[in-house]
Amino acid sequence: MTSSLFPRRGSLAARSLGLLVALLIAILLAHPALAQTPAPAAPAAPGVGDALDRALGDLGGGQDAPLALSLQILIIMGLLSVLPGILLMMTSFTRIVIVLAVLRQALGLQQTPPNQVLVGLALFLSLFVMAPTISQINEAAIQPYADGQISATQMIESGGRPLHAFMMKQTRKRDLTMFADMANSGPYSSATDVPYSVLLPAYVTSELKTAFQIGFLIFLPFIIIDLVVATVLMSLGMMMLSPTIISLPFKLLLFVLVDGWALTMGSLANSFVR
Repeated sequence: MTSSLFPRRGSLAARSLGLLVALLIAILLAHPALAQTPAPAAPAAPGVGDALDRALGDLGGGQDAPLALSLQILIIMGLLSVLPGILLMMTSFTRIVIVLAVLRQALGLQQTPPNQVLVGLALFLSLFVMAPTISQINEAAIQPYADGQISATQMIESGGRPLHAFMMKQTRKRDLTMFADMANSGPYSSATDVPYSVLLPAYVTSELKTAFQIGFLIFLPFIIIDLVVATVLMSLGMMMLSPTIISLPFKLLLFVLVDGWALTMGSLANSFVR
């Protein structure tokens, strides 16, 4: 009874071996054309590869063999992660955002306005200040390159001149001389001969100094209010009461009465040499 329900081990092994041999024969006798037929290539996005090939080909000296599309996208994404920080340091953004942060500290407000609002204000005011320079870059570099009149290398050189001129106007001569001496470079016959390796650190140093000077002038009247409030509280014997709590409404009232935001924004915009 048991032998009829369960097959013998020998017959089961024989059947398995026969099935394996049949599969091997079927694989060997399969038609090779099915495996050798190349899969159709996926169509590339029209215009994207050509534009990237043209830009990177111009930057590479016009070589006939452009980089692969995936490598081009990888290079561009890597540049996009670095360029925003560099461009922000080369514009009016640094001075504006530092002054706004000092103003918030002078008012005694820790998170009001929040950081997102301060960065947004600094960004849009920077666009307002940099609008003439951006227009010059568009006319001298971007539009000619879009029309195919100049190469990518010429576009970078032409677009860098207005930005170089803007930075030179805001940079102190003392800072420029210091970094030129450290780099064993110069003297320069004209402002256009100053390299970016010397101009960039000198410009950032000058912007930081100017921002802290403006911040000190903004901080001064609010410190006077704090001193007056602290003196009054001491004379009344209220030493346990924090002067910051009492002075904060007066500082906000003063800032609103003098239209502080408009005054600060206008002064920041006018602080840049045209």
